Amino acid sequence: MTRQSAITSARSDEVVRKHKEFLWPAVANYYQKPLVADHASMQYLWDIEGNKYLDFFGGIVTIGVGHCNPKVTSKIKAQVDKLQHTSTLFPNEAIVALAEKLAEITPGKLQKSFFTNSGTEANEAAILLARMSGPSYDVVALRHGYAGASSLAKSVTAQAAWRKAGVISVGVSHAINPYCYRCPMHLTYPECGVACANDVENLIQTGTSGSIAAFIAEPIQGVGGFITPPPEYFKIVYRIVKNYGGLYISDEVQTGWGRTGKKWWGIEQWEVTPDMITSAKSMGNGVPVGLTITTAEIADKYQGLTISTFGGNPVTSVAARAVIEVIEEENLRENTHAVGGYFRKKLEELKDKYPLIGDVRGMGMMQALELVKDRQTKEPAPQETTQVLERTRANGLLVGKGGLYGNVIRMAPPMNISKADVDEGIRLLDQSFSEAGG
Repeated sequence: MTRQSAITSARSDEVVRKHKEFLWPAVANYYQKPLVADHASMQYLWDIEGNKYLDFFGGIVTIGVGHCNPKVTSKIKAQVDKLQHTSTLFPNEAIVALAEKLAEITPGKLQKSFFTNSGTEANEAAILLARMSGPSYDVVALRHGYAGASSLAKSVTAQAAWRKAGVISVGVSHAINPYCYRCPMHLTYPECGVACANDVENLIQTGTSGSIAAFIAEPIQGVGGFITPPPEYFKIVYRIVKNYGGLYISDEVQTGWGRTGKKWWGIEQWEVTPDMITSAKSMGNGVPVGLTITTAEIADKYQGLTISTFGGNPVTSVAARAVIEVIEEENLRENTHAVGGYFRKKLEELKDKYPLIGDVRGMGMMQALELVKDRQTKEPAPQETTQVLERTRANGLLVGKGGLYGNVIRMAPPMNISKADVDEGIRLLDQSFSEAGG
């Protein structure tokens, strides 16, 4: 080991040591030896030891237009020097410019925005408003879903690992999710007739007061392992929700901003127009920002007053507006569709090569591999997933994991990557599966 590498390794060890000493133990890190990030540019990230990585996870589906994209960061820097903070008590040009643009790119009559700091807060605001909008308190969500880290968001979430601390799920019920690879009803699509969608109605009839305030779901379940419903699913659910008086909330924290390809919003892929959209993550390309957008009629039903100290902050508003501009100017929704389709084809080829890969799913720049010990039994392979993750890191590729069983590799590269980047990512994945005994 050279003197310089020994110095950087010592710096890395010191950061990890202090992280363990001063941060909550629940703040988990990837890898046996955590990666200490130092700097990044577009699709690449470097650790403090100088190792370069092709980033195919982007800070949990957050770096939508590339790390430190100068078209975004230049506007952030300029705004910081001009006006950094006011709170929602004082209007500013940045927040209204963003809200006006959002009214333009959201479906239907969604035109009234409320800004927060995260997806958790965005979902919390949506459910609060839905409960104010009608006589019902009941909310229906989906099993395997994830809505955030607050008490209410944890009650909407339906994975045990994310529901600790005695979450009280008053007024929240969970329907069967459309997990075709592991159908909870032991049926096969399309012969099943999308029977899982009808469970939403059965749940409303048996597990609620008979009417609901809202139904909330991610178009593609992110933490759940990129579970992707069949094309008919949300249309059926939408009709049921409307029949029982509910508002339809589309949780686009991970699927928004063109991530699924061609469309701005994931739910548009299922040809449904929601009553509310919540979002965050790629909205700010790494800047903390959350969005709840709805119709004027629904927004008018908010009771009392509200403020947000940091929501719609001038800096975050400028960042989010700049992200939209990059997506439009560089036609990234189309790039996501084309390159994402190419990516999917290459992942299917990996599946043909490695029996460890049981399922390939996702859409656009949201693609996942579910790993199993045996394709017949579909026994989850969480240990093998961890091994593959370690090997990808060693080979210079960053991916994520998820799923109820911790056996799903999640990939969400920046939407402006090329087919050459996909080829390199696939090469590194191939090498990693081979080394992990895939």
